[in-house]
Amino acid sequence: MNRITQMIHGSGTVSEVIKHSSASCAEIPSRYLAFSKVTAPVIFWNLTNRCNLSCRHCYNSSGPRAATEHELGTPEALALIDDLAGMGVPLILLSGGEPLMRHDFWELAEHAAGKRIKMALSTNGTLITPEVAVRLKETGIEYAGVSIDGSGPETHDRQRNLPGSYERAVQGLRNCLDAGLKCGIRFTISRENRDELEDVLRMARDLAVPRFCLYWLVPSGRGRELANGSQLTPLEARTALELLYQWARRLDPGEMEILTVDAPQDLVYILQRMEEDCDGERGAAQTLARCMGTGCSAGQRVANIDQLGNVYPCQFAQEREFLIGNVRERPFSELWSNDQDPVLAIFRNNNDILAGRCRDCPSVKTCGGGCRVRAYHETGQMGGDDPLCWYL
Repeated sequence: MNRITQMIHGSGTVSEVIKHSSASCAEIPSRYLAFSKVTAPVIFWNLTNRCNLSCRHCYNSSGPRAATEHELGTPEALALIDDLAGMGVPLILLSGGEPLMRHDFWELAEHAAGKRIKMALSTNGTLITPEVAVRLKETGIEYAGVSIDGSGPETHDRQRNLPGSYERAVQGLRNCLDAGLKCGIRFTISRENRDELEDVLRMARDLAVPRFCLYWLVPSGRGRELANGSQLTPLEARTALELLYQWARRLDPGEMEILTVDAPQDLVYILQRMEEDCDGERGAAQTLARCMGTGCSAGQRVANIDQLGNVYPCQFAQEREFLIGNVRERPFSELWSNDQDPVLAIFRNNNDILAGRCRDCPSVKTCGGGCRVRAYHETGQMGGDDPLCWYL
């Protein structure tokens, strides 16, 4: 996760935490380091594969007809939460499918809240009525990320394969705002909607949504088929990133936070642009970037647990070759602490496997070589180059 607004303005992270560019990581409170402990990752938990939509870019091919009979049962899910609480995970992101369609969603969320685990919700927004928004906040959900993939119904509904989904998602955002629940827009960019990026940014600002997060397309699930013809070129990705940079500079830092996901190389670009603009916070931003960890977070600062209990390095790596184990056979805490696991070894020793242009790139210490899953699908090698990197 690349916190563009905070890198530029220093709000809550740089100026207020690192007073001089020579500050060390030890001087930065841990709450500003985006949950960087390897021993306790952020958990992306797919509660179910069932969904009321059938989105073209869905990374795990969820939909209305997804089978649910082998999903973790309530007792198994509660035991998993206990295990995660015991190892001190900093955040569980409740995802799907559409997590609100799971029959015991509220029971699981309340149990996690009782264990004092922070929770966020990844949702398509269509099921967030005013009553649901209030209950989410009362249950302890701290943030709801709502997917919006176009500036209007034409593009969004086409991506989501359901007429009316745009209006319902936007209303879901409004309901979150009215309930006092922090929320944000998640925009997955492709060639089909790249020209609407700025319009969606304007909508987010006009609605007073506090966060805008751009997701770069990763070829996983149905997203693999979409990426074949709709993935951005590196130049197109750089153009989109420049637009986000300019918006982040213009906006008041308390007005809307802008972030990107799934492209560690974005940090390189932001730091370079700050240097070109003679930004006085660049040195502090470099320190923050270094302390937050470089490169792909998969298998290190984040992990994925799917609806069947399978454990993967990240939510975009749900394939047999990336399987770490299953929580029905061994607790997640044991799987995660196994230094001998061959999959975790690859992701945790990222620099050792880099090949191609990434290995000798002068910025590799900052970006770590980009997204490993995207590189694997493009080149067939875990150490290959990220095809979305504008720097290569």
